[in-house]
Amino acid sequence: MQGSSRSVGESSGDSEGSGANNHNTTPLSSSKTEAQLVLESPISNKASSSSSSAHHQKPQQQEMASVVSQDPPASSRSAQDNNKKKGTAGTTSEKHLDAKAYVQQLESSRIKLTQLEQELQRARSQGLLLGAYGGAGGNMSSGAAVFDVEYARWLDDDHRHMSELRTALKAHLSDNDLRMMVDGYISHYDEIFRLRGVAARTDVFHLLTGMWSSPAERCFLWIGGFRPSDLIKMLRPQLDPLTEQQLMGIYSLQQSSQQAEEALSQGLEQLQHSLVDTVAGGPLVDSMQLMAVALSRLSNLESFVLQADNLRQQTLHQLWRILTIRQAARCFLMIGEYYGRLRALSSLWVSRPRENSINDDGSCQTTTDLQAVQSAQNHCPPFR
Repeated sequence: MQGSSRSVGESSGDSEGSGANNHNTTPLSSSKTEAQLVLESPISNKASSSSSSAHHQKPQQQEMASVVSQDPPASSRSAQDNNKKKGTAGTTSEKHLDAKAYVQQLESSRIKLTQLEQELQRARSQGLLLGAYGGAGGNMSSGAAVFDVEYARWLDDDHRHMSELRTALKAHLSDNDLRMMVDGYISHYDEIFRLRGVAARTDVFHLLTGMWSSPAERCFLWIGGFRPSDLIKMLRPQLDPLTEQQLMGIYSLQQSSQQAEEALSQGLEQLQHSLVDTVAGGPLVDSMQLMAVALSRLSNLESFVLQADNLRQQTLHQLWRILTIRQAARCFLMIGEYYGRLRALSSLWVSRPRENSINDDGSCQTTTDLQAVQSAQNHCPPFR
């Protein structure tokens, strides 16, 4: 700065002494000096340094921007970490819920299996399975076993319906309340026909032979169930008094049921003859072909059982339409009590003493038998 001041003084002195001859050089020297001052000025140095630093800071800012764009701030990183933790926790909780649901499903299956085993044991104790009456229980199919369990459950419901009907008739309930109970009993019978349809498709011989029922019931079976016309014949005297229109309706129902029974019986008899001819006829070389034909004809048994069950079901529905509400309640109560007596008779027969004393007239009776019969009569109330 001192050199700069001297140059400024010298140049000013020269300009005063030289006069007009040096007038043209003064602006050049002054402009040169101003340029030097500008170059040596702190402000210019600062500006140049700032411009250069700005020039150098642009790439750095771009690099910082890229770094910032790549690395989120700590707050956003913590939010992302929290979200990841929440997602991990959610996945863990979902896995825990799935495992819990699986354990609950296993426990529910175990309970159902235990209940099924208990029902099988109860059915065997009640004499509903083959082994109870000396049948080959080991040869029973799975479909037959399932039907026997469902039938035992249906019998329990049947006892409940009978008790409700008996109580309702004694309490003289209104017709509307009684109608609801009778409708429930009709639905109850529809359920057993549905179960029989399933059993006919899985093991038709189990239904036909009647091994699901008691020995006394088997004596009256027709194509695996009750004969509708015999049921009407048994019920008609118990339903008095009947109007003339009701008598005509029941008589017509009985006649139509007998005609349908005869048609089904004739068709089943023809099928049996056809099976005999198929199995017994032809040379032994063609035995495999004969068995194939016999199997195809045996499949028609399912159709006969289903048609017979349909006739039985329609007969019960027709009786419900012909009778009044109270008569229908008595009708279904009598049906339940009738088959309850047959089952009681079967239990007495199975548990009877084997060593019976023979009387002079050839009859065979013991005191134990008489007491058992009296006990059965006490448990089975009369129809009326």
